[in-house]
Amino acid sequence: MKKTLSYLALILFSLLFIAPLFWAITTALKSPQELYLFPPKWIPSVFRFSNFADAWNIQPFNLFLKNTLIVTVLATLGQLVSCTLVAYGFARFEFKGRNLLFLIVLATMMIPWEVTMIPQYMEFNYLGWINTLKPLIVPSWFGSAYFIFLLRQFIMTLPRELDEAATIDGASKLTVLLRVIVPLMGPSLILVAVFQMMNCWNDYLGPLIFLNDQTKYTLTLGLSQFKGMYGVDMQSIMAITCLISIPPLAIFFFAQRYIVGGIASTGIKG
Repeated sequence: MKKTLSYLALILFSLLFIAPLFWAITTALKSPQELYLFPPKWIPSVFRFSNFADAWNIQPFNLFLKNTLIVTVLATLGQLVSCTLVAYGFARFEFKGRNLLFLIVLATMMIPWEVTMIPQYMEFNYLGWINTLKPLIVPSWFGSAYFIFLLRQFIMTLPRELDEAATIDGASKLTVLLRVIVPLMGPSLILVAVFQMMNCWNDYLGPLIFLNDQTKYTLTLGLSQFKGMYGVDMQSIMAITCLISIPPLAIFFFAQRYIVGGIASTGIKG
């Protein structure tokens, strides 16, 4: 009986989470006459799959997709490289003030992005980077405190004997990192990559602040173009929302076991 009630509760909560997605899909397939019916009509009379192609062609979404892919790939690569190097330094190198410096890095997580938004804009404006993709990519090459913490915790769970054995064989510190540590960091690196890709793919405020030219827009900014002064093209919004939701859902579906494994393997050591 207890198990039955648990399954019923899970099904109920699942329906609550699925309902908005189901409504978005059915709205994207409706005709304009069925959008504002009252009471609302959940299932359209005719499934208009052409709505997706029509919405995609209203705005230059091929260009928006290209810009989003550039930002997502380069920013994710930057986080993987920079955070791995910094985490390795904190986990394996002994130097004066290491713990204090690591504490300062963790303290930066308490500063909301809204606080640093204006200083960042002033800095990028001084560098001449406004209305380019650089403000969305370059900061990722300087690491993230959260990702550094995750990777550092994972590296500290690896026995130092592996490093010592490689060092005895003549490996340098960089070789130890690339040949010994990184191959064992697979789940944690996938975790960082997935989180960063999600952040970049869904980022709206960053592109809104730093981009002015439509040719530089990302998908999220392109989606906002359907909201005008005198109305909202709800059908196109739902169609594009469904389309741009496919890659994150696919990534999460295939990487979910690595996400759980990466979080579990970070541990609490150190």
